Amino acid sequence: QVQLVESGGGLVQAGGSLRLSCAASGRTFSSYTMAWFRQAPGKEREFAAYIRLTGGTTYYADSVKGRFTISRDNTKNTVYLQMNSLKPEDTAVYYCAAVTSYLSTRDLRRTESFGYWGQGTQVTVSS
Repeated sequence: QVQLVESGGGLVQAGGSLRLSCAASGRTFSSYTMAWFRQAPGKEREFAAYIRLTGGTTYYADSVKGRFTISRDNTKNTVYLQMNSLKPEDTAVYYCAAVTSYLSTRDLRRTESFGYWGQGTQVTVSS
């Protein structure tokens, strides 16, 4: 089993920054591909970013590209999402997710591909 716990959410003004953390416990963290998804009120959960096993490959949704950075520290079993230039439309509950299989980018953008999820952390961006 894998447990994921997010932290770092909060209230920030537009243009500000936040850094989310996701601490993992359980099986070997370095064998996971990790991702961040988000869900705004009344909307479906959507992909934001992923980082592959060794941390060398990342991929971002167009909506966050250039503003968000995903990274991981395998020594701390933690994945991060640095969010800069935040916009009101970034307001959502942010979830981290993990999968041990090697999947294509297309599949890694789908919630159904991930077997492990955190409880989520709220990010609110005021205008």
